[in-house]
Amino acid sequence: MELHTDRCINCKRCLQVCPHAVFTEGREHVILSRPAACMECGACAKNCPVQAIEVQSGVGCAWAMIGAALRGKDMDTECSCGGDDGSCCGNSPT
Repeated sequence: MELHTDRCINCKRCLQVCPHAVFTEGREHVILSRPAACMECGACAKNCPVQAIEVQSGVGCAWAMIGAALRGKDMDTECSCGGDDGSCCGNSPT
């Protein structure tokens, strides 16, 4: 995950949607205070109005698990999570 502080308008939407309190309030922009707690769900990036946050799928295949859950699919049948290109956990274009 990457936070572009130069783009951040301090709207604090990421603070509201992050389930693991990865961000904290700052004076001029939010602060990425707990990056190791990020589960890569992408909620912060999807809710950022100025695209100040970028999230790539990776550790734990969190992106794939959340996507499968949102589509009402079972993770075991939705994807093998092998990490190869073309799988739900591979390096797919964003």
